[in-house]
Amino acid sequence: MGKLKTPLTELVGIEHPVVQTGMGWVAGARLVAATSNAGGLGILASATMTLEELQTAVTKVKAATDKPFGINMRADAGDAGARVDLLIREGVKVASFALAPKPELITKLKDAGVVVIPSVGAAKHAKKVAGWGADAVIVQGGEGGGHTGPVATTLLLPSVLDAVKDTGMPVIAAGGFFDGRGLAAALSYGAAGVAMGTRFLLTSDSTVPDTVKERYLQAALDGTVVSTRVDGMPHRVLRTGLVEKLESGSGVRSLAAAVSNAQKFKKYSGMSWLSIAKDGLAMREGKELTWSQIVMKANTAMLLKAGLVDGNTDAGVLASGQVAGIINDLPSCAELVEKIVDDAVAHLQSASGYIQ
Repeated sequence: MGKLKTPLTELVGIEHPVVQTGMGWVAGARLVAATSNAGGLGILASATMTLEELQTAVTKVKAATDKPFGINMRADAGDAGARVDLLIREGVKVASFALAPKPELITKLKDAGVVVIPSVGAAKHAKKVAGWGADAVIVQGGEGGGHTGPVATTLLLPSVLDAVKDTGMPVIAAGGFFDGRGLAAALSYGAAGVAMGTRFLLTSDSTVPDTVKERYLQAALDGTVVSTRVDGMPHRVLRTGLVEKLESGSGVRSLAAAVSNAQKFKKYSGMSWLSIAKDGLAMREGKELTWSQIVMKANTAMLLKAGLVDGNTDAGVLASGQVAGIINDLPSCAELVEKIVDDAVAHLQSASGYIQ
């Protein structure tokens, strides 16, 4: 296997500039350990775990690998402080955030020797967190799965790179990456590595049910849709029967279903209605979200669980990047990372031949 040394590999202490994102219900201990053992950076998804489940997952990862790994957290969660304390206590290398943490939290993590990597969707946000002391950022273009923005990676990535070039902060590209060509392209843009979700979901190390993986493999390049009916925010998902119903149904019906699923999420998570309300207020702060959207956010966790854990594609939602339409195999994480890096090296070497 060829070697690629980038600011990301240096920052985190990993072999290869490949990150497995913290996908809810997907990025558990087995997938994270397999990714890290393959030389990449595996990131646990803690938003769909209770605090106790997160502790168990961290213990399992540490038993399976001595390589660096991370935890993805919601900075606005009611128990975010306890999760941060757990991460620091357990010596986890990376703290990943879907929403940018406040400067004080970044400082606390960095003082403890933790690498802080928020995800951003705009150049101005990257510049802001760089000023707050974040160590790196993941920038996801519109091709990516789950919550996503309208700008393609090919435009969003260079805009972010330009915005932070004076800071020297490494930028990790996400959205539309699945092979060595993509890694080579991202490095050529100036990124320090790539982050992938759907590609790691579709591995033999992923615990997603085989029937659900098959549904992803059957998808065409136009087999995803960006829907706001899942949780009120733009959410890229596979075109399933449920999604088609949500898209064509009434808002009142969607809200009624959301309330029902929010009750299930309350029971599963052990959260009180007061905690859910506090989380809702935190999510609403600084954003133009209606209360129906807040309820739909609680709804999302259960819809994703139904599909990705229970395997019920008729009653669940399957978050997916557009790359599902071009992936046709289920390698192990070790096989995947090795091939991506080898192919990236080969493409970079081939491209150098154009230089006169």
